[in-house]
Amino acid sequence: MNVPDIDAADVAAIARQLGRVPRGVVAIAHRCPCGEPDAVTTAPRLDDGTPFPTTYYLTCPRAASAVGRLEGGGVMREMEGRLGSDPELAAAYRAAHESYLADRESLEPVEEIAGVSAGGMPDRVKCLHVLLAHALAAGPGVNPLGDEVRAKVGSWWEPVCCRDAVAEEGS
Repeated sequence: MNVPDIDAADVAAIARQLGRVPRGVVAIAHRCPCGEPDAVTTAPRLDDGTPFPTTYYLTCPRAASAVGRLEGGGVMREMEGRLGSDPELAAAYRAAHESYLADRESLEPVEEIAGVSAGGMPDRVKCLHVLLAHALAAGPGVNPLGDEVRAKVGSWWEPVCCRDAVAEEGS
């Protein structure tokens, strides 16, 4: 696998965000408007050989907290219910699943996780964090439920830069 070098400052920022050393990061998938990484692309196989299906991983603690509030509020159940009653949404979500798989396959084929994406795709909704990370990485229009999560969480980086907020929260 051809893995680009990740800037040491980005690795330090991600470690600060996660509260641990990041594993398997191959790229910054998206940056918050304040410039900090908020989603990363991870290798489909970690350094210890473990298959890792979560290609896009949300790192920003403020975004993760906003998503956690949505999950606690029943948004996943509501979205999953709509998948069963809205064929257009279900087809678009299946296309997001296929896009996710193609992105991961382009990094490295891993037989053990072939056909398995993340976040419950294509038939369930089980992790809004992954759906938001995918929507941030892929851009609008690729993952319809990820786009909805993005709209619902709003501007998590406001009123202060994420970097400054993480520093304040850690004090």
